[in-house]
Amino acid sequence: MRRYEVVVILAPTLTEDDVEQSTETFKKAAEEKGAQIAEIEQWGKRKLAYPIKRHTEGIYIILTLEELSAEAVSELERRFKVSDSVIRFLTVRVDLDLKRAEKFKARRKKKKERNERTRPAKGIQSETTVTVAAGDEK
Repeated sequence: MRRYEVVVILAPTLTEDDVEQSTETFKKAAEEKGAQIAEIEQWGKRKLAYPIKRHTEGIYIILTLEELSAEAVSELERRFKVSDSVIRFLTVRVDLDLKRAEKFKARRKKKKERNERTRPAKGIQSETTVTVAAGDEK
């Protein structure tokens, strides 16, 4: 399954009911195309880094989707483009990054285990004896 994070910034002039209604509309559209909604986060109203369509604030919503193909993502993006309440959106495929992170994590674990096998444990000193030759004492 592919995993996508879709960030949507809505106009700050919307009421809470409008935001809930928009979120439900986007959720239903994704589910109709076969996507599973893993998580919906509503961050609320935040200040934007720069003005977008004459707005200095926006309402952030993050949808996490899982699906086999990108049909739901394309449908959501199409709806975002025609919606007046959406001022900006961004879709990121994150399953490849998660897979890569797991690979590096496994590699670090393997390296740590290898180092622990080759290095003596802390607190255990190897038994070495020092012998002094007869003529070397000072």
